[in-house]
Amino acid sequence: MMTRIHNFGAGPCTLPVSVLEEVRDEFLDFEGIGMSIIEDSHRAPAYDAVHHDALAGFRTLAGVPDDFTILFLQGGATLQFAQVPLNLLAEDETAGYVNTGAWATKALADGGQVAGAYEAWAGASTSYARVPAEGGEIDVRPGTRYVHVTSNETIDGIRFPHFPDVGVPMVADMSSDFLSRPIDWGRFDLVYGGAQKNLGPAGVAIVVVRRDRLGSHGRDLPSYLDYATHERADSMANTPPMFAIYVMGKVLDWMAEAGGLAEFERRAAERAGLIYDAIDGSDGWYRSPVEEASRSHMNVVFRLPDEDLERRFVAEAAGVGMANLKGHRNVGGIRASVYNAMPLDSVRALVDFMADFRTGNDLS
Repeated sequence: MMTRIHNFGAGPCTLPVSVLEEVRDEFLDFEGIGMSIIEDSHRAPAYDAVHHDALAGFRTLAGVPDDFTILFLQGGATLQFAQVPLNLLAEDETAGYVNTGAWATKALADGGQVAGAYEAWAGASTSYARVPAEGGEIDVRPGTRYVHVTSNETIDGIRFPHFPDVGVPMVADMSSDFLSRPIDWGRFDLVYGGAQKNLGPAGVAIVVVRRDRLGSHGRDLPSYLDYATHERADSMANTPPMFAIYVMGKVLDWMAEAGGLAEFERRAAERAGLIYDAIDGSDGWYRSPVEEASRSHMNVVFRLPDEDLERRFVAEAAGVGMANLKGHRNVGGIRASVYNAMPLDSVRALVDFMADFRTGNDLS
């Protein structure tokens, strides 16, 4: 009998078992075509329907207005660190970057290589323990075309509970909390993210961009780097990542049937809240390095009294079926990633383990 472990990995993500079962059952013969969907031509009717159903499913679930186009691209969110400014900034325009952690730092570095970019807020001064406070901490220079934010920092475990009012359009990397809560599209010119945290397997990035921003850069871009190329071709200018899109379409349907983004926002708060309650109720034995108002609902990071205990925590948790709890190599500690498909029972199992581990190791 198959046993599923509790997978707290930061990405690729836990997927709904029902979706995995559908994929398994269709894998050799998709809807009677006599082969797998990943063997079929991306120009054939079977995949064409899968592709456009996924585009439509994303638009409906996320409430994307008609004045935005949705693009399915390869290269992950990392390619977007350069592709976004290439497409949204003319040669003489600049963008401000809110530097909240590791991924925002990478976005700023790559953006600055291809266009005008500056650091509008430096989270390093707070040890990346919070996002900017409401009201004036973000330095938006005159003439700024957009401000880039990272909605949730996977490594540092912080998020924007509310997006700031910066006076100009925003761009957001939403990779690690994509479609875990509703999006106020009026605040953004562009939103992007990799699918592998919440929406499916690795291999596809989703870019949602205002149609009137396409071609506004005035640059002579290589065709793949120009969003307009993909918009004209419905994201099939070249062979798309068919399997990733196929699975993502099923996840989008699963989310819609489960109640949509409001329901997943509620689930995220419940899952994360159970772990934070265990941390805060431990009299400091478990410790969150993140200020409470900025705590992520997707990536819960915490520390134990010493690194030896942290290593033992990870090892003993793995021994009872809880995988991928080791914190990122750059920050250490423990990280429990609790994305959209994470069952509540897995979180309860972790909380119970935390209590037992503390009882067995607290010698104070």
